Amino acid sequence: MTILVTGGAGYIGSHTCVELIDNGYNVIVIDNLCNSNPRCLDRVGLLTNKTVKFYEGDVRDQKLLEEIFSDNKIDCVIHFAGLKAVGDSVNNPWHYYDNNLNVTLVLTKVMEKYGVKNIIFSSSATVYDVNNPMPLGEESKTGNCTNPYGWTKYMTEQILKDMARVDSELGVALLRYFNPIGAHHSGMIGEDPRGVPTNLMPYITQVAIGRRDFLSIYGDDYNTPDGTGVRDYIHVVDLAKGHVAAVQYLEQNKGCEAFNLGTGTGYSVLEMVNTFKKVNDVSIAFKIVERRDGDIGVCYSNPDKSNKKLSWKAIYSLEDMVRDSWKWQSQNPAGYAD
Repeated sequence: MTILVTGGAGYIGSHTCVELIDNGYNVIVIDNLCNSNPRCLDRVGLLTNKTVKFYEGDVRDQKLLEEIFSDNKIDCVIHFAGLKAVGDSVNNPWHYYDNNLNVTLVLTKVMEKYGVKNIIFSSSATVYDVNNPMPLGEESKTGNCTNPYGWTKYMTEQILKDMARVDSELGVALLRYFNPIGAHHSGMIGEDPRGVPTNLMPYITQVAIGRRDFLSIYGDDYNTPDGTGVRDYIHVVDLAKGHVAAVQYLEQNKGCEAFNLGTGTGYSVLEMVNTFKKVNDVSIAFKIVERRDGDIGVCYSNPDKSNKKLSWKAIYSLEDMVRDSWKWQSQNPAGYAD
């Protein structure tokens, strides 16, 4: 079985490629490398003893996409390709709508032409209404997104739902991620953001390695045990294994289903910092600064549906997550640039 992974050279995509190959799937990657590095796929090859077939290009390039589908018998698509920085989406909304919606429209058009009927979409907990009670289940209210990035995920889900409604042969899994952190246990692949990190863990690791002076913690007056924001963090390898489970699910099921991929446990920012310091025996300088607009105090998942329907469960602990994050960063101080 051959899987096309769009955006497969990225952080989550590369870890998913490893898990797919380890489970016997053939993997093809298309990535325009706007926020990734081709060395990552070289390391995927070293980890799996398989050379990943790679096409450099934009998923919106229909001619290239048709070449890929024509030259390869693709059975399923895992769709990661898209821009993903929340703050950047607020400042550049047109860019996000143009990219994130059109990649899906072109991709599904070519899938239909070549008779490919299974797609797994890289969605996000940002599709949930901020006013929902916790924990968030798949039945929780969606919409009322706080930024264009979230709206592109919400709109893409709607596009795929509508397509599945009129095509009974189509199988769609909408995987709603919470907060992926960690790295492959080897330390060979991990999160390597370009520029200033927009997520917590790579910022912590860059402070620890000396690339940043201190971590800014946005607010300590939330209604949480220590006043800092609480989120559901999941090991990226657990997340990658969730994609393999989704592929296996679509081999037996059609229609469109949403699945939360999270641990069901919330950890505060200070808890993350203190656990990182304790497990890795390194110091982390931080400052408390004002809250960011749009941030909420608490967000965590109810993953019961994924546990039951996908036969998947997150197994790695917070200690595993921070240890593997630091192993990646300490072995690769400048990321893939090393």
